[in-house]
Amino acid sequence: MSAALDRAVGDLLRRVNEQAILPHYRTLQPSDITGKAANDVVTIADHKAEALLGEGLVRIEPRLAVVGEEAAHAAPDVLDGLRGDCWLVDPLDGTNNFAAGHGPFGIIVALVRGGEARHGWLYDCLTGRLCSAHADAGAFVDGERVRARESGASPPVAAMSLVYVDASRRERLRRRLSGRYQLVDIPRCAAEQYPRLVLGQNDVSMFERTLPWDHAAGVLFLNEAGGVAARPDGTPYRAAAWQDRGLLAAATPRLWEQLARSYNDDQSCDSSQLLS
Repeated sequence: MSAALDRAVGDLLRRVNEQAILPHYRTLQPSDITGKAANDVVTIADHKAEALLGEGLVRIEPRLAVVGEEAAHAAPDVLDGLRGDCWLVDPLDGTNNFAAGHGPFGIIVALVRGGEARHGWLYDCLTGRLCSAHADAGAFVDGERVRARESGASPPVAAMSLVYVDASRRERLRRRLSGRYQLVDIPRCAAEQYPRLVLGQNDVSMFERTLPWDHAAGVLFLNEAGGVAARPDGTPYRAAAWQDRGLLAAATPRLWEQLARSYNDDQSCDSSQLLS
């Protein structure tokens, strides 16, 4: 089943990229870009891609609802579908990069059952790289099974998404982490950030906001590759519990434990200051 799903979904992602995304790359007009939220935009390519993905995924598995990022933005009750079985779609991950005329950007799809991702795909629109993962069946890059590996750098390489961390904690957390890690810029694209953790480019990542279309497939991919992605207290990430804050990801369990100690020490420090 996994191989057949990979072929069907992979063919769909490539077709959507060719028809709805790449034709608008570096050709967007001002009217094609709309502000959606702070630090976030949506483009004509997002909407076209989501429509084509919805049509194609329903043909692959007609019994599943489709929960798309843009549909959920327009009608939040669409997210109720995450409690059951559904396709979960980010039609253009890294839209800010795309709108600025540079990569990375990609397409993310997950098949969710009972609130948890059981299959996931992360497609790089510029290189054609397809990462896939299937619960209890492994992680793959372009059909080849992969195992997550550390970068070997000392200190470890960390790509930390601190944009949505409370301002009172952001600088303190950055100082704490900078003494223990080599901090690098985030790609602003989950379809790129999770593969970097598996392929030995980054060692750890941290996210505060954990929207399901950004993280469900990536978490599955990293965990199936032998890395670890979990809530800071060690509990699993679930697509249906996307409102929870905080997600730590690492190429190996050892690195995850180190990151969790730094993160949770900072939380304890913050709590102590509030109580003093």
